[in-house]
Amino acid sequence: MSLFNQGEKAYLLLADGTILEGIHFGVKGTAIGEVVFTTGMTAYQETMTDPSYYGQLVIQTFPLIGNYGVNEADNESDRSYIRGYIVREWCNTPSNFRMEGDVNSFLKEQNIIGIHSIDTRSLTRKIREYGVMNGAITTEDVYAQKDALLEQIRAYTVKNAICSVTGDKKRVYSNPNPKYRVALFDFGYKRNIRNELVARGCEVTVLPALTSAEEVKAMAPNGIMLSNGPGDPTENQAVIDNVRAVAELGIPIFGICLGHQLLALSQGARTEKLKYGHRGANQPVIDLQSGRTYVTSQNHGYAVVGDSLDPSIGTVSHVNANDHTCEGIRYHKINAFTVQFHPEAHGGPLDTAYLFDEFLAGMEKEKM
Repeated sequence: MSLFNQGEKAYLLLADGTILEGIHFGVKGTAIGEVVFTTGMTAYQETMTDPSYYGQLVIQTFPLIGNYGVNEADNESDRSYIRGYIVREWCNTPSNFRMEGDVNSFLKEQNIIGIHSIDTRSLTRKIREYGVMNGAITTEDVYAQKDALLEQIRAYTVKNAICSVTGDKKRVYSNPNPKYRVALFDFGYKRNIRNELVARGCEVTVLPALTSAEEVKAMAPNGIMLSNGPGDPTENQAVIDNVRAVAELGIPIFGICLGHQLLALSQGARTEKLKYGHRGANQPVIDLQSGRTYVTSQNHGYAVVGDSLDPSIGTVSHVNANDHTCEGIRYHKINAFTVQFHPEAHGGPLDTAYLFDEFLAGMEKEKM
């Protein structure tokens, strides 16, 4: 541990009463959230700015975080939505020609509490064994307030997630002379989804989560993207009903992560909460049509129950190679396909970004 990584004490209190002592960085105070881990060896800044982590205390399993600093260009959203940050060690002497600051400064700017110098390996094993649990990071005397804090921790739930991260107005992004117009529903979208579309010649209009089917129809887009986002998908009945109406327009749809789940729910499928979720850049996914396995980037705590979808409505197209959960659906009665993983994140040697090309091919077919 670096001699510079010293400071005031901080504590992580878990819902089962476990207390882990570490050192504070970021801001001081107390933050309660759902404790989750991500296995990515890089892209810590993308993790901190991914809206899908709304309401969560994020553990980085890779032991050293912050070695190449932070910069605005790598942010996945306008701000960070994490509740707290948990690492083994943060690098206070980052080095990279693109860097504009360090992790500690970033957390302070975002008003986020962090804790370092704890055994993140042991903590991750605990979450894997017992499942995701709530917790709190605090710089206060945790022993003096343990009972009261535990009561708050155990009562905590991630609520109103989509409405907390979605934008409140339309925003248009484009290259000159766009070939396609795409309506991107913002359920907590990552910028790289938008960037992949713009790079392929699309004009992308980012829409608030509850933009009606009538408004979308009036825009006459060539395609519709349903973005990633945070929280329990079943909590969002108004959004689910709206997605169902949007799907009935017949416009080609591509859904990612939460968008995948919301469309499945709108078509009669069920979702379930996973024990500790899939978060990181090393999740193997099998494309059932080609038989190829892709290493994917993922960030979700819920999954569509594949056999809960009427096979006349849609077919599971991808499965997780580890736990065989549903990772993709191709629909028969609506013009849509969706995946649970993040093809914009380029997680492995066989990039899944080809799915954006497939989406464009579907839009081109409809134009003919």
